[in-house]
Amino acid sequence: MNRTDLRRVDFHLLIVFETLMHERSVTRAAEKLFLGQPAISAALSRLRTLFDDPLFIRAGRHMEPTARAEEIFKHLAPALDSIANALSTTSEFDPATSDAVFRIGISDDVEFALLPALLRQLRREAPGVVLVIRRTNYLLMPELLNAGDISVGVSYVVDLPANAKCKPLRRSWPQVLRADDAAAPLAIDEYCARPHALVSFAGDLDGYVDDALETLGYTRRVVLAVPQFSALGTLLADTDLIATVPDYVIEELTTSGRLHANALPFTGPSFDLSMAWRGAQDNDPAERWLRARIEEFIGDPQSFTPIN
Repeated sequence: MNRTDLRRVDFHLLIVFETLMHERSVTRAAEKLFLGQPAISAALSRLRTLFDDPLFIRAGRHMEPTARAEEIFKHLAPALDSIANALSTTSEFDPATSDAVFRIGISDDVEFALLPALLRQLRREAPGVVLVIRRTNYLLMPELLNAGDISVGVSYVVDLPANAKCKPLRRSWPQVLRADDAAAPLAIDEYCARPHALVSFAGDLDGYVDDALETLGYTRRVVLAVPQFSALGTLLADTDLIATVPDYVIEELTTSGRLHANALPFTGPSFDLSMAWRGAQDNDPAERWLRARIEEFIGDPQSFTPIN
């Protein structure tokens, strides 16, 4: 198909196709696009005619894409991002008068320790904007970005959609959180002997700390797993439990004076907290303003300097 032939293509159909690829369901695609199911079914019929392929085959309650659909999608997704960029407004964004809705994905540690300062700044600059915060992590981030449920996310990231962009914000070194006297750091034997609490979104009883300990020939005993950091302050108080948490969470958890922090008794792993966003909104003035504020109030360039 050459560019002249594009005149006979209804670009609405391409959006329906992209949504069907994400949702694998006529019903969910209709809900996503705020259309009726008959409209999605009619669009799918036209798509099949346009591409001369069934595109989706029903498999139980889901619709599985054909090989032709997968090939189309591989080329279509970045093309739609480019079109969205080309058509996006280039006017200046005025935060003071805007009523824009921003959908942000944030991991629990970021929400607990770093979001409040960002929120205060956003309220000062843009009192009319609406923020929709979605809980995310390295597992959820790719799909939330791909589906357009968030435009930007802050978390530890691993794999991202091909059309997503990413920028490291800060590097974190874990510290030991404890309720007893923290005058002296724990030796590694005592650290491993103490009962541990762990923050785990999925309810796991091990994590990156255990991987690091294993390389040194040590293990620890996790006796408590909780889904969010905000619970640690109350749960650890007046107990012998300890927890290993990111350094940027420490300040919030020790403000009451009931908990104290020490360095790890071994060289612990560091990890980067990153900001990822949809490539289609890379040049959107409102999104660029939001990303700049996220970088300013969540980022820490100094943390990338190695600690001697």
